[in-house]
Amino acid sequence: MRQEEIWDDEAARDYDTPGSGMFAPEVLGPTVDRLAALADGGPALEFAIGTGRIAVPLAERGVRVSGIELSVPMVERLRTKVDAATIPVEVGDMAGTTVPGEFSLVYLIYNTIANLLTQAEQVACFRNAARHLRPGGRFVIELWVPELRKLPPGQQATVWHTEAGYIGLDTYDVLRQQVVSHHFRFGAGREARVFRTPHRYIWPSELDLMGELAGFTLESRHADWTGAEFTAESRNHVSVYRLPPLP
Repeated sequence: MRQEEIWDDEAARDYDTPGSGMFAPEVLGPTVDRLAALADGGPALEFAIGTGRIAVPLAERGVRVSGIELSVPMVERLRTKVDAATIPVEVGDMAGTTVPGEFSLVYLIYNTIANLLTQAEQVACFRNAARHLRPGGRFVIELWVPELRKLPPGQQATVWHTEAGYIGLDTYDVLRQQVVSHHFRFGAGREARVFRTPHRYIWPSELDLMGELAGFTLESRHADWTGAEFTAESRNHVSVYRLPPLP
């Protein structure tokens, strides 16, 4: 299934969870704070802007934000929050779509680079970020660390989250570096709903090489948006890549 088919009207309608999950203040606050600091007073471009989870509060902080988004229903939901003059969005693929202007910051968060299912597309995404940045500009990626250490011989799935009414698990194809995330939601009855999304997982070292191919150097890597140390036990990372400044 193509990504634009996955992120349809139903997915866009269910995406926003105000005050909880990835919309919880303790999640949004540090993310917006860090991105505003990295923008350093310049304009920012969000790849896969979605419904504006980060772009809207970042714009409210005074950062000029533009976006690229593949899903028309997601953009339509964004438009219920802000107009096109406030946050302009180009509909298209983040690996190749361009927008007018030059930016001090491009960011791609919440594991979304993994929605590009080939290494070539992921490298193209880095190059597209570089294409939009001014000299010395930064490209920020938030991504999870593949949990292959949890896979014993013969097992292909890991449960990564459970709570009342929800189970999240990933199934891995380690030969092709592919993973499918399964989101099961259920109530008191016998029926459950499942939402599945395919991804290509990326090791941090591979991500760094992609950055190098596009002209970036790794400036920093932390375990979260607050700047916690990245270690061998970290489940996620926020990586900041930078283009060389003008001589």
